[in-house]
Amino acid sequence: MTSKWDKVLRQVDDYRWEVPQDYKDGMRVPGLIYADDLLISSIINDQALEQVANVAFLPGIVYASMAMPDIHWGYGFPVGGVAATKVDGGVISPGGVGFDINCGIRMLRTDLTEAEVRPRLDDLMDALFRNIPTGMGSRGKIRINPQQEMDQVLTRGAAWAVEQGLGDPEDLPVTEESGCITDAKPSAVSSRARQRGAPQIGTLGSGNHFLEVQVVDEIYEPQVAQSFGITAPGQITIMIHCGSRGLGHQVCSDYIKVVESAGQRYGIELPDRQLAAAPIESPEGQEYLAAMRCAANFAWANRQCIAHWTRESFQQVFQRDPKDLGMRQVYDVAHNIAKIETHQVEGKATRLCVHRKGATRAFPAHSPDLPEKYREVGQPVLIPGDMGRYSFLAVGSEGAMEGSFGSSCHGAGRLQSRGAAKRALKGRDIQGELREQGIVVKAHGGWASVAEEAPSAYKDVSQVVEVCHGANLVKKVARVRPMGVIKG
Repeated sequence: MTSKWDKVLRQVDDYRWEVPQDYKDGMRVPGLIYADDLLISSIINDQALEQVANVAFLPGIVYASMAMPDIHWGYGFPVGGVAATKVDGGVISPGGVGFDINCGIRMLRTDLTEAEVRPRLDDLMDALFRNIPTGMGSRGKIRINPQQEMDQVLTRGAAWAVEQGLGDPEDLPVTEESGCITDAKPSAVSSRARQRGAPQIGTLGSGNHFLEVQVVDEIYEPQVAQSFGITAPGQITIMIHCGSRGLGHQVCSDYIKVVESAGQRYGIELPDRQLAAAPIESPEGQEYLAAMRCAANFAWANRQCIAHWTRESFQQVFQRDPKDLGMRQVYDVAHNIAKIETHQVEGKATRLCVHRKGATRAFPAHSPDLPEKYREVGQPVLIPGDMGRYSFLAVGSEGAMEGSFGSSCHGAGRLQSRGAAKRALKGRDIQGELREQGIVVKAHGGWASVAEEAPSAYKDVSQVVEVCHGANLVKKVARVRPMGVIKG
């Protein structure tokens, strides 16, 4: 390390680094970063560590302001940030959730093999690209009324989509919160947010959102993998990564203003206005939570629709019913959300608001929040990488409950900004290079959208996952590699 952080960071062990509480006057807890020597050497060059320290100012924060190994700079909180605040006397911060509320990952498994899919890969990717709306401002195939019908989406989540014939009821138990978080209040969602969201349900969007056809590359825990429906190398899986689209963005934008004004009235002083926060139990805090839950439900409905059209695309290409193809959902996890959970704090069960921004819930076996079929093994943790290397399926570990309020990394984490990635790759045929590796990439945004998301723009997800595995936040279950990717 060759920066000011040389004299600040304290290495706790092989996988943890501390920002001492006395680094800044006003920090209520220390900062805690999960990383190894290699990852910390890049993390210190980002502004994210300063954000870790700033989050430690939040009233009611307990234990530490945490960051996962995929940490990078974000709005208010770093992406990869985790912070738990006491419900009694603590605050909630929209910056601790982010603009894409309930951006998350859904994973499907199949009985198909690489040998069966490879000869039809181009046809399959064409079908997926045709059937699933993608791109900036993309509009979906579903038309809903921004008022009454939208209310159903915001309160019913994925179940709404299933009731419309857009999905399998068996998907719901293997979705976090069964695809519908309670206490969502549609009246807390503005007309502008509804108008933005109404044409976008069932759309992938742009940026780092994707749908990826994958092949199982390696299995680390065969028994756990079997429980998740992963049986052997060569098996085909699918990951869907998207969130709440314009509706979630507008909810965040609306409530940043509300919460910033409220924070001033409540006398909350923070070092960064992007951390604007209000007491959880205040009217403003409760309204934000209610609106955020609506946006989370919208996102689960969104991924449910996309999963349905994914199944239809496979059916079109392989001329077999999706059930005959063994297309079942492994799990669906949120990685931009704040949830009220009970955790041990200084030996006492305490109700907390756990902010996970670019972090994935990772609950261990025997957690009552898990579906019955996974209760004995633990929660599937879905960790996507970049479109040229790997993604991982992991399982929550008891160490996560002790060390990160049941949280883990959510992906690889950016190394370069989108602009820097495009400048570095100018003149390169990225899609052609990936095709030479056997990876078919289709994107509405052309060269720019592919360059922004090129493998070189990201950390190596294998290193990120190895830290979470080594720190006992998760256990690696299987590694998958991309065969085909669609992006906005």
